[in-house]
Amino acid sequence: MFPFSAVVGHDDLRLALLLNAVHPGIGGVLVRGEKGTAKSTVVRALAALLPELDVSKGCRFGCAPGSADCPDAPHEGVERRPAKLVELPVGATEDRLVGSLDLEKALTEGVRAFQPGLLAAAHRGVLYVDEVNLLHDHLVDLLLDAAAMGRAHVEREGVSVSHPSQFLLVGTMNPEEGELRPQLLDRFGLTVAVKAARDVGVRTEVIRRRLAYEADPVTFAAKWEDEDAKLRQQIADAQRKLPLVSLPDGELRRIAAVCAAFEVDGMRADLVVARAATAHAAWRGATEVEETDVETAVRLALPHRRRRDPFDEPGIEEQQLEDAMRQAAEHAEEPPDEGPDDDGPGGGELPEPQENPNQGNGNAPADRPAPEPSPAFKARLLEVPGVGEGAPGKRSRARARTGRVVRSSTVDGSGLHLVDTLMNAAPHQAARGRSGPGLLLTAADLRRAVREGKESNLVLFVVDASGSMAAQKRMSAVSGAVISLLRDAYQRRDKVGVVTFRGNQAEVALPPTTSVDAAATRLKKMRTGGRTPLADGLLKAHRVLEIERMRDPQKRPLVVLLTDGRATSSGLGGDPTKDALKAAGLLEKTAVVVVDCEQGHVRLGLAQKIAEALQGTCVRLDQLSADHLAGVVRAA
Repeated sequence: MFPFSAVVGHDDLRLALLLNAVHPGIGGVLVRGEKGTAKSTVVRALAALLPELDVSKGCRFGCAPGSADCPDAPHEGVERRPAKLVELPVGATEDRLVGSLDLEKALTEGVRAFQPGLLAAAHRGVLYVDEVNLLHDHLVDLLLDAAAMGRAHVEREGVSVSHPSQFLLVGTMNPEEGELRPQLLDRFGLTVAVKAARDVGVRTEVIRRRLAYEADPVTFAAKWEDEDAKLRQQIADAQRKLPLVSLPDGELRRIAAVCAAFEVDGMRADLVVARAATAHAAWRGATEVEETDVETAVRLALPHRRRRDPFDEPGIEEQQLEDAMRQAAEHAEEPPDEGPDDDGPGGGELPEPQENPNQGNGNAPADRPAPEPSPAFKARLLEVPGVGEGAPGKRSRARARTGRVVRSSTVDGSGLHLVDTLMNAAPHQAARGRSGPGLLLTAADLRRAVREGKESNLVLFVVDASGSMAAQKRMSAVSGAVISLLRDAYQRRDKVGVVTFRGNQAEVALPPTTSVDAAATRLKKMRTGGRTPLADGLLKAHRVLEIERMRDPQKRPLVVLLTDGRATSSGLGGDPTKDALKAAGLLEKTAVVVVDCEQGHVRLGLAQKIAEALQGTCVRLDQLSADHLAGVVRAA
């Protein structure tokens, strides 16, 4: 294992990991960074620095001596062991994470026994998830429950077990591959963004050390053993000093003021900053938290919590931090007996960017920037009908290898449905001559588990950006609707693409990608104006879907066409409307939702005709809000 002390740079990352080692109550670390920046190397190296633990002898859950809430209690004896670093693979199954029925004992002894999973193995240690943003949603739900309660509850396959599961959660991710769910993001105490150094000297030293490690790992590790031993001792000293560190009332008010100024949700941020500041003071050998400790904690604890929208860039600008700390200093100097001001503990607030008002009336010129989007809203659920077999997500129903078990079958499903297999075999044991422990099974007893969950989809937005759409500020409403649908796609783990059509042709504004924020960026830069080549837009969408079907045939597409239905240019040389209806026939086997953007008292109903040709569903633009009409829209 590469020594922790030998890592070049990444000071913030190393500090965040060390502070969590001193005070596990901080809540873990999320490491964001591009590929090849040694994220995993640094995290794995942390395990060697963690102090050894006293555990109950023979305890499968690694509980502390005297623990009474352990399924293996009562314990006898104490043993000492290193703290564990347990890795949770992205493709792990649910039973591997939480545990399941001990199959060997069930088949050989005929008894129900619990086999602990990774949550049990990680108790009082580190649970490391590489590429945590790609973790399946049902595993994320289980991880959230355990992280919130400090216990894992298992109710499955006839087993009912509750065991302690308190761990330091460390995750690494590449933002280019998609963002984390907000619920899981908030569970990480600290976050660090890492980038490869641009300094030639630093990069040279990284290469030199890595090549030396690969040539002779043992000798290289021995060279850094003294440095690692010093860090190990410093962690142990800081852990002993931690209960003695005081948090003055002035610094407590400073923490509350900074968190209020950044308008973070809830109170978890305040608690995390307080714990991290206390750990930092213990790490530097102080007995009292000071302003420098608070500022360090804020830099690590707030960047991922100040995001107000999935498309906001994470991080804290230096000027914002300086302004917030300066305002918080006034609160830190207040006498302890004074109550909060009428304006609340945050005092002044950080300035927010002002929205630009929509401008322009009448027909748009041939080429102009798209108007500022209207305010986003909670979008209705648009889903693909039927049951698919795509990647896990949260949009459409799907058969899955990792979803919830809904029934057993002799032909369908994946994996063994153990309970039904045993129940089918049990009545025949006497007839089969069983005389001892264990079950006698035949092929006819075997039952497969049929699982059903939710899948992600390819959501392709086909946006009419012609002059007729830009008129009467219509494009502003359309942009707001697409932003809302993009936010919905982000939350449901979809792959998205954007096709726009205007002038004489259509173009792929964004090839299908899992980076939904990239789609939002392209949309804001979209040009509008000109004629309406609807047929070419539908043909372009058809070509994009054909390519995606070859790349990933199991990812079912959902086309969302936003148009007023008017076709004033064909792009194919024929009648614009007839060509559009012909092109629509190419998408007849695809789930399509047509969003009718026509406005005014007199409606021509052209979008409805396009929807009928596409054999899809037509909804008005103002019906996309989940608050406007309850229920689910299914594309027919």
